[in-house]
Amino acid sequence: MTRVLVLYAHPLGDSFAAALHGTVVETLDARGWEVDDCDLYAEGFDPVLSAEERRAYHDTDRNTAQVTDHVARLRAAQALVLCFPVWNFGYPAILKGYFDRVFLPGVSFRLEQGRVVPALTHIRRLAAVTTYGGSRARAIFCGDPPRHVVKRALWHVTRPDRLRYLALYDMNRATDARRRAFVAKVRREMERL
Repeated sequence: MTRVLVLYAHPLGDSFAAALHGTVVETLDARGWEVDDCDLYAEGFDPVLSAEERRAYHDTDRNTAQVTDHVARLRAAQALVLCFPVWNFGYPAILKGYFDRVFLPGVSFRLEQGRVVPALTHIRRLAAVTTYGGSRARAIFCGDPPRHVVKRALWHVTRPDRLRYLALYDMNRATDARRRAFVAKVRREMERL
């Protein structure tokens, strides 16, 4: 059985992001996967990296003290699926804060002679499910940071066998039919992840 950590970052339970999150969780659960559903807002995750945490950032004995449970959940995962909207061409602050506070030296990477060595290679499958208010062209013009972080930085520390980045662009003008088609695509991709 595959153990998957689903990181969800949206404050509204009636949002399209919530519908996508539900599709991800239901589909993976139906496959028989062990789903650790981490709803960052519902769990009250504090995204703020404190001065004390920053000072201890490179001390692997101290840097996880405030996020021990989240580190354990990440280390137990064999797959990681991110569900989030793109806001202002970036992650919601709560998800960015999760990366700042949980993807730490000694957790997601090791520094060896100044080089980043991946430490989450037990994560064999990586996926992101997201929406953008603007068009793909506008996202490209702005550099599309969320896509690049998933496909480069997160890929680097995990080195998964499978990587999927599923994005619905131009959400501000998406019809019901386009939204339904995207939900169906997410379901199909989670069945194959």
